[in-house]
Amino acid sequence: MAVKALVLYDFTAEPGNNELSVREGETVTVIDQAVGGGWIAAQNSSGRTGLVPEGYLQIVGGGSHTLSGGGAYARSSEGWGSQAQNQSPPGGEEDDGEWDDDWDDQSVTSYHGNGHTDEETGTAGRSTQGHSVKIALNKFPFSKGPNPEVFLLASPPANSRDILPVYMGEVGPVWLYPTSPLDCVIADPKKESKLYGLKSFIEYQITPNTTNRPVNHRYKHFDWLYERLLEKFGSLLPIPSLPDKQVTGRFDEDFIRIRMERLQAWMTRMCRHPVVSQSEVFQLFLTYKDERDWKSGKRRAEKDEAVGPIMFSLVQPEAAELDAAQVEQTCELYSRFTRSMEDGVRDLLNVGQTHWKRCTGPLPKEYERIGRAFSNLSTVFATSRYPGEETLTNALTVAGKTYEEIAQIVAEQPQKDLHFLLETNSEYKGLLGCFPEILTVHKAAAEKVKEADRLVSAGRISSGDRKLMNQRLSCMSYSLQAEMNHFHSNRIYDYNRVLKFYLEQQVTFYQQITDKLREALNHFATL
Repeated sequence: MAVKALVLYDFTAEPGNNELSVREGETVTVIDQAVGGGWIAAQNSSGRTGLVPEGYLQIVGGGSHTLSGGGAYARSSEGWGSQAQNQSPPGGEEDDGEWDDDWDDQSVTSYHGNGHTDEETGTAGRSTQGHSVKIALNKFPFSKGPNPEVFLLASPPANSRDILPVYMGEVGPVWLYPTSPLDCVIADPKKESKLYGLKSFIEYQITPNTTNRPVNHRYKHFDWLYERLLEKFGSLLPIPSLPDKQVTGRFDEDFIRIRMERLQAWMTRMCRHPVVSQSEVFQLFLTYKDERDWKSGKRRAEKDEAVGPIMFSLVQPEAAELDAAQVEQTCELYSRFTRSMEDGVRDLLNVGQTHWKRCTGPLPKEYERIGRAFSNLSTVFATSRYPGEETLTNALTVAGKTYEEIAQIVAEQPQKDLHFLLETNSEYKGLLGCFPEILTVHKAAAEKVKEADRLVSAGRISSGDRKLMNQRLSCMSYSLQAEMNHFHSNRIYDYNRVLKFYLEQQVTFYQQITDKLREALNHFATL
């Protein structure tokens, strides 16, 4: 008997991708649940067949359960496909070569590069931040996980190769920066396929400056890297989210270009971080030699024990223990600064998006109307047939065309300058959204250390344990202040660069308009 399924959400098929468009409330016939990759083959009432995301379908009579085939997708705080990532095949060993979800989750609220946010364009979202924020479940959750002393008294993993040195610089604690900064270039996006052409995806070429040897990755690989970095460093460092996922339009040229640009910005930021860039998992992503090397490295990264709060045990400051009261004051100052900066970034994004819409909407239309008014007046003047009229009518015609050209210049300008300013602000909005949790981790550990005397009296810890807790808290404080200094130095560099570029482009923009107006002025006779 044929299995029937109810469509839970609208889905629009990508051309040439063997997909089937369906609408919410429609009933389809399930042809094959074993296609894999989080898709099933279905047939609609018109007899058309194709692939549909299995999370979009519910078996008729099957209660609230969606179809469970090769991918087992479900909505969660991690977005689409979070279950599929963590599942292993029946044989017990993970299939490293074929990750299930090749399609992307519809994005959350974000700046689109056209002056609009998802709320303005009608796209449903999960977050109001510039980038979707994924929450790691191991970020030192004191209220529902192990007590802070589990970390404060823990020994470093025996097999860990991660040592995080911190040095005292002119501004205070700083990370050890590599002598040769890491960088990479993402380019040459290509449409590839698998499952005998049933599924398609975009693959990017990434070339690091250390090897100059390109490696290939698809978006799903970037997502895997993000999850590993978040799991490993999320308690220690701000790991901004990736560019948003998307279900439809994945192969549109504009979408691919914007996604590649944002992946480049994300990778550049990760390359600039002295801890992330030197980590084994990040180096694997950029420099794996072949498929076997990638698979073995992937398994090793997923079994890494040095993750989450345990990373604090690997911090090795070169100086004496920090004063807890002074550190608390520094953290409070930094917390106020990041909150204020977040307000400032949000305000600039709102103003910029409003200005973008005005430059691409009403403002060019105003210039066009002025140009048409001049042209119409020129036509009227030409009908007088008065001697010497031609000089004026020609000048008016030129003025009209000039204002129409200015309208085009105004409409194109935001993509040349405002785009980069808004992109940088969106990046920092994502970074700033990570700091409250990092500061909370430190504050919770500090509160536990303050209870050390009571814990000793209660026999829960020894005096030696108390000393170790103080040392560990000092290590946490060193790493936090090193990260604060890294953030500030990058902030100054980034905003100096992007604002300088913005103003240079604005000067060019107004100079271009001035030149055109002066040229139009020269057509008018001197009386």
